Amino acid sequence: MFKVSVLVWIMLGTTLAGVSLIVVLMVPGFAANAIRNIPYAVATGFALAMPLSYLVARQISGGQGVGKA
Repeated sequence: MFKVSVLVWIMLGTTLAGVSLIVVLMVPGFAANAIRNIPYAVATGFALAMPLSYLVARQISGGQGVGKA
C-alpha cells in the first residue's frame, strides 16, 4: 500500500500545490506579497496531500492491510 500511496501523493501533491498557487495569485491580499506567499502555499499543498494520499490508497486497496493479497 506504501507504493500506491506514494504514487497518489505525487499526483495529489502536484494538484493541491497548483490549486494553492492559483489561490495565492487570485486573492488580492495574498497576491500583494506573492513572492513570499507562493513557497508557503506550495509546501502546504504538498504537506496536505500526504495524509490524503494515505486515505486514498487505503480506499484503492479496498481496506486490505499490509501482507494481505
